[in-house]
Parts: sequence; C-alpha cells; structure tokens
Amino acid sequence: MGHNLFIQNALSPPILFFFLGAIAYALKSDFEIPAPLPKLFSLYLLLAIGFRGGIELQKSGFGYPVLPTVIAAILMSLLIPLICFLVLRVKFDVFNAAAISAAYGSISAVTFITAESFLESQNIPFDGFMVAALALMESPAIIIGLLLVKFGAPKDRPIKRKMKWGSILHESMLNGSVYLLLGSLLIGFLTSAIDPSDIKKMEPFTAELFYGAECFFLLDMGIVAAQRLARLNKTGAFLIIFSILMPIVNAVLGSIVARFLNLDPGNALLFVVLCASASYLAVPTAMRMTVPEARPSYYISTTLGLTFPFNIIIGIPVYMGLVNTMIPSIG
Repeated sequence: MGHNLFIQNALSPPILFFFLGAIAYALKSDFEIPAPLPKLFSLYLLLAIGFRGGIELQKSGFGYPVLPTVIAAILMSLLIPLICFLVLRVKFDVFNAAAISAAYGSISAVTFITAESFLESQNIPFDGFMVAALALMESPAIIIGLLLVKFGAPKDRPIKRKMKWGSILHESMLNGSVYLLLGSLLIGFLTSAIDPSDIKKMEPFTAELFYGAECFFLLDMGIVAAQRLARLNKTGAFLIIFSILMPIVNAVLGSIVARFLNLDPGNALLFVVLCASASYLAVPTAMRMTVPEARPSYYISTTLGLTFPFNIIIGIPVYMGLVNTMIPSIG
C-alpha cells in the first residue's frame, strides 16, 4: 500500500465519475441529471446493499463479532456528536453546534458503499453484517443533537417550538433510508434462510448492476458537491478546518475501537468509515424540522462540499493505512 493506494482509488471508475460531475459544474457545462434519477439510484443502492447484507448476516449469525460490533457502532454514534459539540461550542451557538454535531455523528451510506468498492478493488474481504451497523448508526446522533438543544438552549428560545418526541423518534428511526435499508436487510436474511435459490434470481439486479449504478450516482454527487463547495466561503475558516480534521479524529477513535473488537481489516475499515462520515440527508431533514435556528448552509455545505469528497477521495486510503497500522493482518 502507500502512494499506489491513493492513485488506484482516485482512478477507480466511481471516483472518476465523481470528478466528471464536479468538473461539469466548474466548467459551467449544461450537463444535468433529471431530478428523479439520483433519488431512484440512491434507493436502488440502499436496497441492494441491504439485501446483500441480510444474506451475509444469515450466514454469519449474531454471535461474535456481529453483536459487539453493532453495539459499538451505536455507542460511537452517541459519543461522536458529544465530542463535536464540545469543539463547535468554541465558535457557534447551541443551535448550530448541535445541528452540525448531529450531522457528524450520523453516517453517509454513499461513503460506506464507496469504501466497500474500494475493499473489493483491493481484494480485501469484509462481512455483510456491517450494513446493520450502517443502518443503526443513522438515528442516535439525531436524538443526541436534539437533546443538546433541549438542555443547552436558552430558556427564552427565540423561536418557540415544542419538541414532539414521538415525531422526532419516528423521523429519526423510520426515515426512508433507514426503513429501506433495514427492510432489505430483513428480506435478504429471510430469503437466505428460507429459499436460497431465490438469491440467484435477484443477483442480476442486486449484484451485477450495482457497480454501474454506484458510478452513476457518484456522477450526480460530484455535481452536488461542487455546488456546495462553491458556498463554503460563507461558513468561515473554523468550520472548513473542522470538516476535514473532525473526520480524521473520528477515524482514529474508530480504529481504536476496531482494534479493541479485533475486527478483520475489511470490517475495521468499514467501521472507521462509518465513524468518519457525516450525514447530508437524514440529519439535515430532521434539523430543519426541529431546529430552525440552525443554519442549513453550515451543516449541509460542510458535510457535502468538503467532508464527503475528502472521505471518498483521500480519507478511505488514509483510513486503510490507519487500519493496517493499528490492526496488522494475520499472516
């Protein structure tokens, strides 16, 4: 590994398509993707990784390291927003600090999928049960962010909005991406347990199309990230530095936990990527609904304009090197 790892990652088709989208925006090309297609492809990717993860989960069962890893993932999604909040309070009020912290405590499914493709390109094995960790890490950070607002905001909150915890829990735990991911995971698990022959019928859809769909989706993400990158000058230097350094800090914490769990390198990288990634879909939706005082430009522009491209282009090879240093492979 080393420089070759960066070059191989940067020249992989998903990353090249990401660059293609970003360059189209930078050159003011009239290239565009009709709005329903990225949504359709994002749903497809969640369905496919959920279904495949369920099959692998049925094979591996719920013993070690599945259950400890999933529990550790949930605990990390509770801890990371608290650490981020302490850092962000240096510069931001409670509302913005809590909203940004929730985004960085949650996860990015596309970053996770890109890390899976990276592992496949390096012939490094990983287990499907990590999809369960992916699904279960999205919601706790939203709840922590809202608790930080509830207990940290001034009593005379300018915009009085009573928090309806039923709606908040419903939104955080049953939003579309979590619902589809967990549902597909369950269907994959049941299909593998009851009639494995049906897996073959699904493979042309869930396996053979997957890589191309990922490339197409990253083409759109390149356009969106470039649009957000252009707006970063409004966020200030502190938040720009935070959006790069915090994922690295979270990755180091994740690698320490992965070492403690004695995960294989492939699973360890996925665990680290989950800790280092940030949400730009579920959390912004929840924060806009419940914390209107927070500026969306802060937590959307940084997660989408900087953290996401940093993680998929530079972060994943760096985290792989970190994992190899922390958890040398046996043999």
